[in-house]
Amino acid sequence: MICSSCGATVADGTAFCGSCGRPIVGYSLGQTSSAIPAVASAAPAGGFSVPQANFYAGFWLRFVAAIIDGLILGIPLAFIAFLLIASAIPFLTHTQDPMAVITTILPRILFLLVIYLVASWLYWGLMESSSWQATLGKKALGLRVTDLAGSRPTFGRASGRFFAGRGISFVPSIGGLYFLIDCIMAGVTEKKQALHDMIASCLVVRNA
Repeated sequence: MICSSCGATVADGTAFCGSCGRPIVGYSLGQTSSAIPAVASAAPAGGFSVPQANFYAGFWLRFVAAIIDGLILGIPLAFIAFLLIASAIPFLTHTQDPMAVITTILPRILFLLVIYLVASWLYWGLMESSSWQATLGKKALGLRVTDLAGSRPTFGRASGRFFAGRGISFVPSIGGLYFLIDCIMAGVTEKKQALHDMIASCLVVRNA
């Protein structure tokens, strides 16, 4: 191989001329271009490859998963609600006092809300911090929850994610509006993060 700068003869595969020190034309360009794909495909330390944009779970996938999860929780809770109402019927049929009706129905409604909140928290918190990293609805659609490093979230992080989203939706007056904004953000943010994902530093991704 001949150096194009000084005309000196150099060995094949040499990057720089031993006489003038300049790069050998053709070598550096060829080596650099072949090395680029290897660098681009290398995964970061720890073995986790950061998800590309098309791997983030969008609004509609998460919406369908939420419907599935809602049915899974809603059916047994509907049965509990039926039992609570049925237990009040014998008393309600023998009274015309409005206050008596309120004091009979209201505790049962509050009790049902507490049961639903606790059951929902444990369902989402335990399932998303498990080895599945997903509720049954997410699992059915091939979705999982990770932290920003791609690792399985802890139960504490999964719980914080729940209360920053569905938990706040139980708050009167502001809960519904907050949850609506929270859901919309999952469809418009770059990484498809809802507000509760951002607060808990989590991602919802599709399995490769």
